[in-house]
Amino acid sequence: MKQTSAGILLYRHKEEATEFFLVHPGGPFWARKDEGAWTIPKGLAAPGEDLLAAAKREFSEETGFALDGKFRFLGEFKQPGGKIIHAWAVEGDCDPAQLKSNFFPLEWPPKSGKIQQFPEIDRAAWLNETQARVKILRGQIPILDAFNAAPGSPPAASRAGRKTKASDHTRSSTRHRARAAGRKTAKPAKRPPRRG
Repeated sequence: MKQTSAGILLYRHKEEATEFFLVHPGGPFWARKDEGAWTIPKGLAAPGEDLLAAAKREFSEETGFALDGKFRFLGEFKQPGGKIIHAWAVEGDCDPAQLKSNFFPLEWPPKSGKIQQFPEIDRAAWLNETQARVKILRGQIPILDAFNAAPGSPPAASRAGRKTKASDHTRSSTRHRARAAGRKTAKPAKRPPRRG
């Protein structure tokens, strides 16, 4: 049976450009991977669980932020391994420096008998579209395409914005602020118990 995953593409408008909130998986397998390794916050939905509720739950568990706003369904996206991601987009803001992820157990080093705890997500960043297309997993690029094609998406000129260095956006910053024009700010969520 194919696994069903649900996730959220959080975006914001900054300096006439659209930026996307992506996260980097934690654990030793991803430690040295960067380009083509980042993802939208997402996770497996429980059998019978409402998929949007699952997406919100996974976002909270992986980042520590609770989202509110108007969620736009972007579609279903089949990944190279066969998993199906149901993705939504919502406008908002949060500070990557305040990231608080849940943890998972893993025997490491392999066959050592030693169980260590690793964060599901070890870092996050706001990236413009050009940067996001380089960083995101190949199978999730169609999610960005669907965002661009969805009604209400900003025009191409706004998405492109001015040229900036990737390091300007990958550095964690405490200066991210919600704009006054109706953008919502993600609030830190109460930490849910770690799933087994």
